[in-house]
Amino acid sequence: MDSEALRKYSALHPKPAGLTLQYGTAGFRTKAEQLDHIMFRMGLLAILRSKAVTATIGIMVTASHNPEEDNGVKLVDPLGEMLHPSWEEYATQLANAEEQELQKVITEICQKAAVNLHKDASVFIGRDTRPSSKKLSQSVIDGIQVLGGQYHDYGLVTTPQLHYMVCCQNTQGQYGKATLEGYYEKLSKAFMELIKQSHCSGESQRRLKIDCANGIGALKLSEMKPYFPQEVLIHIYNDGTKEKLNHLCGADFVKVHQKPPGGLDMKPNERCCSFDGDADRIVYYYKDTAGHFHLIDGDKIATLISIFLKELLAKVKQNFKMAVVQTAYANGNSTRYLQETLKVPVHCVKTGVKHLHHKAQEFDVGVYFEANGHGTVLFSKAAETKIRQLVKEEKDDEKREAAKMLENMIDLINQTVGDAVSDMLVIEAILALKGLTVQQWDALYTDLPNRLLKVQVADRRVIDTTDAERRALTPPGLQEKIDALVKKYKLSRAFVRPSGTEDVVRIYAEADTQENADALAHEVSLAVFHLAGGKGAPPQL
Repeated sequence: MDSEALRKYSALHPKPAGLTLQYGTAGFRTKAEQLDHIMFRMGLLAILRSKAVTATIGIMVTASHNPEEDNGVKLVDPLGEMLHPSWEEYATQLANAEEQELQKVITEICQKAAVNLHKDASVFIGRDTRPSSKKLSQSVIDGIQVLGGQYHDYGLVTTPQLHYMVCCQNTQGQYGKATLEGYYEKLSKAFMELIKQSHCSGESQRRLKIDCANGIGALKLSEMKPYFPQEVLIHIYNDGTKEKLNHLCGADFVKVHQKPPGGLDMKPNERCCSFDGDADRIVYYYKDTAGHFHLIDGDKIATLISIFLKELLAKVKQNFKMAVVQTAYANGNSTRYLQETLKVPVHCVKTGVKHLHHKAQEFDVGVYFEANGHGTVLFSKAAETKIRQLVKEEKDDEKREAAKMLENMIDLINQTVGDAVSDMLVIEAILALKGLTVQQWDALYTDLPNRLLKVQVADRRVIDTTDAERRALTPPGLQEKIDALVKKYKLSRAFVRPSGTEDVVRIYAEADTQENADALAHEVSLAVFHLAGGKGAPPQL
């Protein structure tokens, strides 16, 4: 390690005095002007990680659905998954080290993680469309070069595209070609093969309005358009030419505010969807003839995909284990529908994509979605091999056709991470193949009315939870109080959990009516305020 170069370059990317940041599920995220030193240091860390695992590592410069003024960075592990938890700790240490301690911290990480500095290292870099992203990704490159690593800068890409590239590279092309063309070709080919088998024609079935949150999704979707046949009518709105990223639009805005985005005019019963700022989340929605807005979130997306996959798995007659993985935020009626009507096992895990992904890997077919629209499907190696074999060798026509559809689904789904573009194509293909309208999809089950609230507390660590965050262990008496409140309402449940990023406690409640869900959420928030050290004035109804 060249100490002189490290000192010289580090001085060009100084750490603001007194700033400490934590690497969380979303990596680092804050105001863009506070991130220069972080980017430089994550360039260093990516090289250390690459040397430790002898594979290419990804770095994505994005703050997803945050306001345009923010930015962030996250590292991508060799198979396109999120950074290993033990390295999240190293990221935090390196980010917060004082200038003069930088070399010492790097040496410590090398010792703890058995990093051989003489090994080769390579990093793939991607960035979103924020005004600050280009300069910040240059700081990443400075960090990479100080430690003598190789890099490939993909420039503007969606977050899932970078995850995909890293996986392709480290599987020696088995997962696909590590280029944008490779991504577009693989997905569009699988999509066209699938819809070839659909009997429903008609323009309305294929027409879709997409709100791209004024972000990277618009650019990449426009690049992908030529790969589709003419009958696929994709109309892009909020393409970033006029308005600010994520401002009054995008999947997060639509989900939180339960209303359509600005910049997209909806006619009754038109199918619409929204991506978030870095295109790793998607939600669908429509307005009925009475003008009411209907949101179709991650729970209903998981349900649609599960129905389709379960039918195909029944046809191929293999003993594949399928399950759906949810968090405590999943609507109670979605869980009921999956378990009781579809007869698909459902598992609940802690909030955070890494927990869902990890659990889904335990099954031959693991479907996971968060209610916010982030999710994908994972196929075990054994299941994928068997399905591809059936396509080649199966004599029975019905079995072979079903296997062919499953094979195309495997190729269409981005198994590395939730991907709005890939998920949208999966949904569009299923709706076409099943001849379903957006209203029929929505009518599979009715969501229970629910309410999300948050309460500011002096210290979020006073709340400790268990049972996939569905029950509170501390402070004493809180869970008993919640249990008593829940008993007052029909079809109700409620839980509280500390935020991963700020001193607030998040509250979720659902019940038979909106009025009851609101009342229950309010009563639980008062209990949290009084028992968990609430700050400021007590919550008002």
